[in-house]
Amino acid sequence: MSEVVQTPIDIDAVKTYLLSLQDDISRQLAEEDGSKAFIVDQWDREPDTGAMGLSGGGISRVLEGGDVIEKGGVNFSHVRGKALPASATAHRPELAGRSFQALGVSLVIHPRNPYVPTSHANVRLFVAEKEGEAPVWWFGGGFDLTPYYPFEADVQHWHLQSKAACDPFGQAVYQTYKDWCDDYFFLKHRNETRGVGGLFYDDLNEQPYGWDFATCFQFMQSVGNHYIQAYRPIVARRKAMEYGERQRDFQLYRRGRYAEFNLAFDRGTIFGLQTGGRTESILMSMPPLATWKYNYHPEPGSEEAALYDYLTPRDWLAERQG
Repeated sequence: MSEVVQTPIDIDAVKTYLLSLQDDISRQLAEEDGSKAFIVDQWDREPDTGAMGLSGGGISRVLEGGDVIEKGGVNFSHVRGKALPASATAHRPELAGRSFQALGVSLVIHPRNPYVPTSHANVRLFVAEKEGEAPVWWFGGGFDLTPYYPFEADVQHWHLQSKAACDPFGQAVYQTYKDWCDDYFFLKHRNETRGVGGLFYDDLNEQPYGWDFATCFQFMQSVGNHYIQAYRPIVARRKAMEYGERQRDFQLYRRGRYAEFNLAFDRGTIFGLQTGGRTESILMSMPPLATWKYNYHPEPGSEEAALYDYLTPRDWLAERQG
């Protein structure tokens, strides 16, 4: 975890950006779907009288039953608390007794067509405050891709955009956060990655690169803006591909893996549930339909078996150059 830092912060600027990012991504994905718009659910949380004293609100944008997007959510939230939960301060004792703010945009898109990958993105700022002391802040986020019937060109495009998001900030940044993504989105009990990765970062402040608040914020914006540049062209290429019951069944089976990760390992889901967050928003990431099959293995050489060659960390851009 990062050290306590003393750098001027601008929460209002971050909030303005996040709301604009939510608007832009929702608009572009609705255009790609072409059949429905995202519904807008603005919510406020009544102040909690418990020890954590949670309050705040957010905007949930949800599209269900579209021609392209079977279920998708693009959520903004800004919550405050009087005290962090013990689970959050056990390994960071300097945060004990501090109030906190957390704001971010989190999204998951579950397409209808099995040839279109599921995608996830999240960018957030966390601030822990104590009267008379400098705030402790850090950024986190990233994006990752979960195909069911992968295409190498799509995966390479995804990683080219991931690298483009990082390149202005240093040569080592992409590889560092690409590797972290591979490690984070890994189902230990299945011994496979959730998908083909992307970027994941957390605890970003003046560590590890010596960036100030403004630079960290610029990096958040670069990651946030590159998500739709990475994902929309893939949706456009694959959304009209023909599929049948076999492909749909396999998609639902693999969605079960997605649900397993979110419930067992995802930090955001676990933190939200532990802190008594808004359940509808926290579980927005769950697929609308999923199945589990006992001891299932795809037929060797089949279209379904090809996916498993992708569920291990690979250097996608080096393969492209080769």
